[in-house]
Amino acid sequence: MSQLQLKDLYDGFRNPEVIEGFAKLINEEAKKLPKPINIMEVCGGHTHSIMKFGLPQLLPDNINFIHGPGCPVCIMPKERIDHAYILAELDDTILVTLGDMIKVPGSHGSLQDARAKGADVRFVYSPLDTLKIAKENPDKKIIFFAIGFETTTPMTTSLIDIVIKKEIKNIFFHINHVTVPEVMVELIDSRDEHVDSYNNRIDAFLGPSHVSVITGSKIYEKFPKEYNRPVVVAGFEPVDIMEAILMIVRQFNEGRCELEVEYKRLVSYDGNKKAQALIAKYFEKASLFKWRGLGNVPQSGYRLKEEFSFLDAEHIYADILPKEEIEDHKLCICGDILRGMAKPNECTIFGTACKPQTPLGSCMVSSEGACAAYYKYGNLLK
Repeated sequence: MSQLQLKDLYDGFRNPEVIEGFAKLINEEAKKLPKPINIMEVCGGHTHSIMKFGLPQLLPDNINFIHGPGCPVCIMPKERIDHAYILAELDDTILVTLGDMIKVPGSHGSLQDARAKGADVRFVYSPLDTLKIAKENPDKKIIFFAIGFETTTPMTTSLIDIVIKKEIKNIFFHINHVTVPEVMVELIDSRDEHVDSYNNRIDAFLGPSHVSVITGSKIYEKFPKEYNRPVVVAGFEPVDIMEAILMIVRQFNEGRCELEVEYKRLVSYDGNKKAQALIAKYFEKASLFKWRGLGNVPQSGYRLKEEFSFLDAEHIYADILPKEEIEDHKLCICGDILRGMAKPNECTIFGTACKPQTPLGSCMVSSEGACAAYYKYGNLLK
């Protein structure tokens, strides 16, 4: 596909007339709602589109967005960032990771700080770039600090597959992949325990599209059936999001509670079975995984199966990696923001002590973080 064709495709999903058309339909349908509804967008990609295109301004007051924890960088607890920092400081070691992870502050500083002190820390656009680094540095240990939701997990398992099949001896892994459905359950349960928390009740979900390409929409079936929450899997473009909101509102008005897919051009019910098989080959669910701001969420993270522990940096270096939990900065409310219990502009240090150039919390670091979105696009708030 040419650049011009790509531009035409994107422009179609950002067409102001189409967006305004959906806004008109939503506003008409919203008049019939018996009560306000809170829609959580699980993914940070949705949050940024919502803010960038000023979608809250187009919606009636009885439809509210709750921003979820869907940013793999933002949810990483400080102790795991400290793991990366300590591993990066090892002799004859190159620590490799993706994108914004390099800027998240831990208790020792960020990986960017470690690099400034002499550690060899590199970020890559694809896990497979690690192969070139390993080939060019045969006398060094290459540790890939793997992060991400189900979207990026297959890329890590593809790298593992190549390492094993080619018998590459100097690549190791620190696994920090997490899964979406389990944290959605945690977010529902933590609110439903409190009868007075209607303002923060989650009434419906926008399902993350890229995750769903891998997993299939089937992973959300239990939310309408067991939790009485509709889920609409939506693309990240503003037209996608507005159509998904209209689908949610119509479900409420018609007395339905269902799983629907707006992003039908790429999401199927079963998802990418080949990717799922590769994940199942190398990974198993960890009994607990700590999410920043949410605590330990059962069955929400992956770890390497025991038979592949010879590749597992967390296992190999267990004696030097800290196990104690570490608190966030006292003034940072990143935890509340990740749980959707507060919005970034409610933080006392938002935009003052905490900015993208000098982040105190992970939500300001990541390009998908809610604080970064509010800082960049906050003038579009209604």
